[in-house]
Amino acid sequence: MAFSLKERFDRLGPTRAVNRVTSGSPAVFILRIALDVARLKPIDAAHALARRGMPMLRAKRAAEALLEDQRVFAELPMVEDVQAVMADMDACGVSAVLLKPDLTVDVRALRERLRLTREQFAVRYGLEVETLRNWETGKREPDNTARSYLRAISNAPDEVEHAYTDVPAASQP
Repeated sequence: MAFSLKERFDRLGPTRAVNRVTSGSPAVFILRIALDVARLKPIDAAHALARRGMPMLRAKRAAEALLEDQRVFAELPMVEDVQAVMADMDACGVSAVLLKPDLTVDVRALRERLRLTREQFAVRYGLEVETLRNWETGKREPDNTARSYLRAISNAPDEVEHAYTDVPAASQP
């Protein structure tokens, strides 16, 4: 039996309007399923993302990716308040962490924390000694890519070294 388009839509049930946020700034969040999977509400999470300017189809796909991969990066065009996003996501059973790509890294402090000379740091992580000197003295600032690399080194120095040297971890002593 063929149904009309109206009858098919009626079978889907009522739709919810998305009350979009009217002002705010763009932000990127890392979303993960909270520990209590029973609290997960992927449809509500998609609506919370759409409220912040993410197109509904992309929000739906982000919720699906969250279910499949347990983690998703969500770029939201209109965030009124970081805490409000975190609270909305928490109510959906999703943990949201703001990704701060513009964080600066104190290169000298990082190098000293690792107890490396400039030369050792440069060789270990594939950087130029002169570049390190310029960053440490404030003559130049690391670009976005370099800041990301330095944050990775700061958070997991041994893992970055292994990834950089391309030596399989199983063959390490």
